[in-house]
Amino acid sequence: MAIVELRGVSKVYPPHEKGGSDVVAIDDVSLSVEAGDVYGIIGYSGAGKSTLVRLVNALERSTSGEILINGRDIAGLPERELRTVRLGIGMIFQQFNLLGSRSVAANVSYPLEVARRPKAERTKRVAEMLDFVGLADKARAYPDQLSGGQKQRVGIARALASQPAILLADEATSALDPETTHEVLDLLTRVNREFGVTIIVITHEMDVIQTIASKVAVMDQGRVIERGDVFDVFSNPQQPASARFVSTVVKGIPSADELAVLRGRHPGRIVTLAFRDNAVDQARVFGEFARAGITFEVVFGGINEVQGRSFGHLTLALSDAAATDAPTTAGPGGTDRIDAVLDRVRTLTTVTEVR
Repeated sequence: MAIVELRGVSKVYPPHEKGGSDVVAIDDVSLSVEAGDVYGIIGYSGAGKSTLVRLVNALERSTSGEILINGRDIAGLPERELRTVRLGIGMIFQQFNLLGSRSVAANVSYPLEVARRPKAERTKRVAEMLDFVGLADKARAYPDQLSGGQKQRVGIARALASQPAILLADEATSALDPETTHEVLDLLTRVNREFGVTIIVITHEMDVIQTIASKVAVMDQGRVIERGDVFDVFSNPQQPASARFVSTVVKGIPSADELAVLRGRHPGRIVTLAFRDNAVDQARVFGEFARAGITFEVVFGGINEVQGRSFGHLTLALSDAAATDAPTTAGPGGTDRIDAVLDRVRTLTTVTEVR
C-alpha cells in the first residue's frame, strides 16, 4: 500500500523579476512510495528534489496535483489539520537545524512539547531515543559541544520522538565525512528495519542511494525522468542524467580521452565487457581467454554491488600469447584467435570493441 503518493504534482513560483517567466520547480511529478520503503530521490542541484520533499510535509503548497499521505490528499488541507499530519512525518536536515540554546534532551523533546505530550511521556521517550542513537550520555550537552555526526544523531532522535510513520531525510549526510556518513546511514537502516518507518532520502550522492535505498527516482529540471528499483535504474540507466550518477561510482565504457590514454599504454586489442546481476560469472568469461591462450589485463572500469547484486563494466587489453606475429596482426595465432574467443564470450555477455 502506498503511504505517500504524488499524482501530477507541480510547483510554480512567480517570476523573480517583473516581466520575467514563472519558475517551474516541480513539473507534473507522479510517485508512489510503499509503506516500509527506503525511497531515494536523487538529482543534481536545482533538480527540484528539496522542493518536492517540502511539498510532502506541506511546508510548501503545491500549485496543482494531489499529494496523498495514507490515502488522504493534504494539498488543500487547512493549516490546523496539517499540523496533525506533520506529527506523523519526521524530518532531518543537512545542517541539523538544532536549537543552540537547548540541551540535547530538550532538542529531542521539542516536537513532543509542540504536541503537548505529558512531561512523564516526554522524559521517557527522549531517554529511549537518545539510547537508540547512542547518545544517552550527551543528554545535558549542547549542540556546539557535539561533532557533526553526533548532531545528526540528535536530529534523527528528534525526528523519531513523535513516532512518525514517515521520515524525510533532506541531504542528511552532505555535511558529513565519509566514515560518519556510513554511520548515519547504518542508523537510518536500523530505523527502517526496527521501527518500520518509511524513509524518503533526498540526495545528490549516488553512494547514499546504493547504500540504503531500495527504490529510486531520478529528477532533472523538476521532472522525474526515471524510477524503479535501485539495481535496475543504476545497472541499466535509460537517461543521460541517470548514467552520469552511475559514472560517479562505477566507471563504464571509457570516454574518447580515456581511450586515447589506454591506447598509448596498451598495444593490443581493447574491449569492454558488461556484467549484470551475476548472470555471467566473470570466471567463465576469463576462463575462455585463458583456455584460448589469450592474455588479458583489466585496464579500466569496475564492478559495483547494490542489494547483494552486482553490475559494471570491465575494459580489457587483450593479446595472444601464442602468436608469433604482433597481436594485432590477422592470421593463425593472431587476431583471428582473439576474434574466435570473443565470439564465444559474446554468447555469455555484451562485448563492446573499443579498439
